[in-house]
Amino acid sequence: MSNAIFHVPVAINEPVKGYAPSSPERESLLRKYREMYEQDPIDVPMYIGGKEVRTSQKHAMTAPHEHAKVLGHFNMGDASHVREAIDTAMAAREKWSALPWEERAAIFLKAADLLAGPFRDKMNASTMLAQSKNVFQAEIDAACELIDFFRFNVQYMTQIYKEQPESLPGMWNRLEYRPLEGFVFAITPFNFTSIAANLCAAPAMMGNVVVWKPAESQIYSAQVIMELFKAAGVPDGVINMITVEGPVAGEVIFSDKNFAGLHFTGSTAVFKNLWKQIGNNLDHFRTYPRIVGETGGKDFIMVHRSANAAEVATAMSRGAFEFQGQKCSAASRAYVPSNIWPEVKRIYVDQVNSIKVGSPEDTSNFVNAVIDGRAFDKIAGYIDYCKTQPDAEIITGGNYDKSKGYFIEPTTIVTSNPKFRTMCEEIFGPVLTVYVYDENKFEETLEILDQTSEYALTGSIISNDRYAIQLATKKLENAAGNFYINDKPTGAVVGQQPFGGARGSGTNDKAGAAMNLLRWVSARTIKETFVPPTDYRYPFLG
Repeated sequence: MSNAIFHVPVAINEPVKGYAPSSPERESLLRKYREMYEQDPIDVPMYIGGKEVRTSQKHAMTAPHEHAKVLGHFNMGDASHVREAIDTAMAAREKWSALPWEERAAIFLKAADLLAGPFRDKMNASTMLAQSKNVFQAEIDAACELIDFFRFNVQYMTQIYKEQPESLPGMWNRLEYRPLEGFVFAITPFNFTSIAANLCAAPAMMGNVVVWKPAESQIYSAQVIMELFKAAGVPDGVINMITVEGPVAGEVIFSDKNFAGLHFTGSTAVFKNLWKQIGNNLDHFRTYPRIVGETGGKDFIMVHRSANAAEVATAMSRGAFEFQGQKCSAASRAYVPSNIWPEVKRIYVDQVNSIKVGSPEDTSNFVNAVIDGRAFDKIAGYIDYCKTQPDAEIITGGNYDKSKGYFIEPTTIVTSNPKFRTMCEEIFGPVLTVYVYDENKFEETLEILDQTSEYALTGSIISNDRYAIQLATKKLENAAGNFYINDKPTGAVVGQQPFGGARGSGTNDKAGAAMNLLRWVSARTIKETFVPPTDYRYPFLG
């Protein structure tokens, strides 16, 4: 029995390694990359309880930057595997939820240290290979952000448990935070390995059991996540990974009475459809399910006439083209005033034209491949559309080639129409659209920006005029859940900028914050009276 109140280690953001030429971390990671590239194709099972489940239906996992290269195969499951995962999770629930919180904390603190050490190269290399991230993008995602999620969430968990009500004389009020009554379904995207792991780990840390469906294009690194969970001591059945078609999983999960929560990152359309399914099945569930989602974005850079041109150009090039524009937060539209546009354009075009595109193994490549053929065709379709429009001009890129890998040049469109198609629709690729506005119409342009997109994930204001910054901050208060001043709209850090947006971008439950963890518990108030009354009569009756 534990008779102590424990203090967990203070969470500190994991230092990002630089991967400079000839550095030990660079040589080590590239060695692991080549080792995994050259190994025989792997066979990724589903993980249900303590079993590795394989089927006769194998799907190839390929490298986006070299799509002829088969890295391995994953096993496609069916409804029976979904059912088995739910039953296994529910069988593990009682023991896991009863485990003292400090034991759960220890598991995920161990996961953080394992990832910071022996698992770092493998997690980063798998993300480079199958998601085509360069060494730096892999490092800040698959290593550092995931380590931060584990460590800071442990700290937030203890803060939540410490939140207690006041007690008057003669009584003791207590508040306990129990896990949800059922299981959590986690659906995760391809673009961030850290998000994939956190959407499972956050509910599990709070005592829940999880059925996890990763994106098919992220399964290669998902296996490493499962290996990490196992090595850290996550018990069998607590997190179960299934690889099945989405509708197949949904039909089984959303008709199960024990479904208690959805932790989702993905497209807005899919999230809305899942919400409708859940709503239609409310009568089946034991409790009202928690629904947490981070979805699409049409993220912006708003520039004031007082801004520094080089700062604007760099925010645009980094914000739009890191990880091929496949970040939920990537800059996709920019509003630049006419007075500084010529200088911004000159610097920006020079920067973008110097960007190299190719395999992540060559660390001089800033841009790598987009995730798959479907994404490539969609993005190429937008570029082709822009080439035919009289109110659009392509000033960088515009070319693409999928003969070897899914490569698209960093493409910039300048439009005279603030409601041009690529100013409004999510593209999720290396495409930035710029609207040059009259420098004297700053406030009017803020109104246009706010009304242009259904999304509200990230955005930034770049200005050296404090009144302009304040005006933009107020006018755009509902346009972005993560708002940046004099910076690009990407790069949120756990513990510093909790991440999430509203409107069509999700429920804004802020991954990397205590408010997200609160969604995975159900509170119970306990009042104990020390000397109960023995007569029903109150004094006023006398």
